[in-house]
Amino acid sequence: MRTVMVATHPPIECGIGTYAQYLSDALRKQGNEVFTVSPFGAKGEWVLPCYSTESMHVGIEIFSVVSRLTPDVLHVQHEFGLYGPRPGVNVLDLFYRCRRAGLPVVTTLHTVREKLLPEEDSVLREIVRETSAAVVHEYEHKKILAESYCEADKIHVIPHGAREMTEVGDARKKIGVEGKKVILLCGYLRETKRYDKVVKVFPAVAEAVEDAVLLVAFKTRSVDHPAYQRELYRMVEELPVRDRIVLLYGQFPQEIFDTILSASDVVPLPYEAGAQSGIMAHCFAFRKPVVTSGLKAFRSWVEQSGGGLVAESDEELAVHLIRILKDDNLRKTLQGNIAKFVTEKISWRVVAGKYIKVYKKCAWRPSRHSRYFG
Repeated sequence: MRTVMVATHPPIECGIGTYAQYLSDALRKQGNEVFTVSPFGAKGEWVLPCYSTESMHVGIEIFSVVSRLTPDVLHVQHEFGLYGPRPGVNVLDLFYRCRRAGLPVVTTLHTVREKLLPEEDSVLREIVRETSAAVVHEYEHKKILAESYCEADKIHVIPHGAREMTEVGDARKKIGVEGKKVILLCGYLRETKRYDKVVKVFPAVAEAVEDAVLLVAFKTRSVDHPAYQRELYRMVEELPVRDRIVLLYGQFPQEIFDTILSASDVVPLPYEAGAQSGIMAHCFAFRKPVVTSGLKAFRSWVEQSGGGLVAESDEELAVHLIRILKDDNLRKTLQGNIAKFVTEKISWRVVAGKYIKVYKKCAWRPSRHSRYFG
């Protein structure tokens, strides 16, 4: 089957692009042709950069390339802000043209919230109406869509994928945390992630765990929440246990980021808002336990996997971090649970297989007895 993916792609810094890259690779391993139509700046084999994310004609520009590739299915990775101004209203041209051309569209919706801005709501409503199948990462998101936008049969729940990786062997030595118990703060830095909570409780953790260190490694994007970034780094510098904090900065391409993840023992994710976390998927790829907030999507993954603990307060955040760092048996149990969960439920191999079933349900074929050969 030939699929065209519409998404950002490395070296563009975007979690959606990383998601699409890993999914595309897994689909190819299962015998599918996959091209990626991306914004200018993307690179790679099978990648066709052809539009600007700020273009007023983004839908038309994408369709012009897609139609020449003659795919069996178009797969759109959707996030508000990726497809032109006014929360991506111009991408609707792509859906309308695909419908007129008889091209089935599968849309992965990476942002589903109970309350959207009015302009976001109107765009999402049209996308769901025009797409052949919608994919979300959580059953809670399916419930939201089914109650407000479309019939439940149109919505498929496919979890965020995770790689199956082995740790970088000399990671702790490279970073300088050999023999330490490492709490890792990582990813893109924005206010809703509330990493300041971890900074505030770290002195208590450091007092309880004598070899604990805090490794701070945020990807550098100075345009994102600059006031919050400045305040967080000020807090770090003023901590009485500043000598037990390792502070890294950079763009952290995947190989470097994997080294940083490999050097950790636990990753706190005290988010106040958001859906399923790409960072959590990366943590699970290396079997790293997490301590999350009580957000529904986060709680769901922790409960399904048995790979972490949920903290409902700052006090619980500190208690759970201390417990995981001090209790080797608990940490090993959490790691084993994660390994099983990834292998059986969320590896990219498994996720790609679920997408293929959705593609086949949507794609045209001359007879139900025919099979794709290519």
